[in-house]
Amino acid sequence: MTPTTVRSTLVALMITTLPYPAHTADALREQERSPIETKAIPYTSPTTKIFGRTSVIDGRTLWFPKGGHKVRLASIDACELPQWSYDPRRHGQTTVPKPVPCGPLAKAWLKRTIGNAQVRCIVQARDAEGALLGRCTVRGRDLALEMLRVGWARANSPAPSEYFTWQNYAMSARHGIWATYVLDMPEWRAKAIDQTLSRRPIADFNLLAERESEISPPFEDARKRPKRTDR
Repeated sequence: MTPTTVRSTLVALMITTLPYPAHTADALREQERSPIETKAIPYTSPTTKIFGRTSVIDGRTLWFPKGGHKVRLASIDACELPQWSYDPRRHGQTTVPKPVPCGPLAKAWLKRTIGNAQVRCIVQARDAEGALLGRCTVRGRDLALEMLRVGWARANSPAPSEYFTWQNYAMSARHGIWATYVLDMPEWRAKAIDQTLSRRPIADFNLLAERESEISPPFEDARKRPKRTDR
């Protein structure tokens, strides 16, 4: 074995035996830099593994404060925090459906799923905003799949087939966003002028009435709504 081979072997052993520190979700004090592990995989760019304590930004985004890494769950999308959807059931005599804070509810479910457990992400790409895209797990559970299972996210293509299986289950059971009228997230981001947390529900009611697409196929009567209402 040559000296070069020995050195390569020692480096590989050091990388694959790094310790995994304990951590809790949403802890922002006494932080150290997140451990990052990188190794090459065939025919793709290097894969980065990130693990450490996380804060939940929204229903698809995690923040690793130790190293300043923002990671979005790959192959899914979720309502933005200021976004509203609507309950199709009528409450009283009002002609406007009851607003549902789909963004905060998606965040709450992701935060509840993580709890105090350790989060591990395998990252292979970045999105248009520079955030890392990865498949993240907690206690061996795929976080993106869990969000799809409870209906607070939708699958993006390409995605593992099991993602669409669980999405179809959530749609059939009308879990989460599938129990509401909701504007497709990319369309909402493109059209919503006010994207602050103070956004009023009526603004999304107006956008929904003029929508180009929707992600709630069980509710084909969603266009049967009153005329546009001022904000």
